[in-house]
Amino acid sequence: MNITHIVGIDEAGRGSLAGPVCVGVVAVPVEKEEDVRTMFKRLKGRDSKRWSESKREKWFEKIRDTKCRNMLVYGSALVGSSMVDESGIVTSINTALGRALRKMGLDPSCCDVRLDGGLFAPRTYLYQETIVKGDERDIIIGMASIVAKVTRDRKMRRLARLYPMYAFDTHKGYGTEKHYGAIGKNGLCPEHRRTFLVGR
Repeated sequence: MNITHIVGIDEAGRGSLAGPVCVGVVAVPVEKEEDVRTMFKRLKGRDSKRWSESKREKWFEKIRDTKCRNMLVYGSALVGSSMVDESGIVTSINTALGRALRKMGLDPSCCDVRLDGGLFAPRTYLYQETIVKGDERDIIIGMASIVAKVTRDRKMRRLARLYPMYAFDTHKGYGTEKHYGAIGKNGLCPEHRRTFLVGR
């Protein structure tokens, strides 16, 4: 087994009522793995999705800086609400996951892939493991979680400028009281997942 990269994968936006789902991928060369894990050791045992937006942004910048130092590569892919409605959330996540991995340009046979619980890489990735609460248990999955969440949050802030009546920049499309109130007042916009809002 000639493994060249350890790859972490996670998603963001699965349960949102609006906006895309996003999959983040972080790949660390095996010779850099120990150094990267040491640099990001504070991610172990933590759920970054519970952090403040500013804190996630700071960690994302650290990931980007580490990439600039040629110690890792990362990428992400978004799949929009129309596909979620047409094909379902699982297929949409799998599509985003495949796209994100293809962006990395890595040889699937040389990757040791670790995925957060419920996710699976394409079968061409022979060495893969799905880990329950992987974003808390594995640092590289935790980094991928930050990439996914920050990328999606930035997209939702852009959508908030197009549809200011829904305040997507505050709740990021999730089912908060404020969001349901905005839907009640304004109806649905093109970014809403209609299959998640049957009867509204």
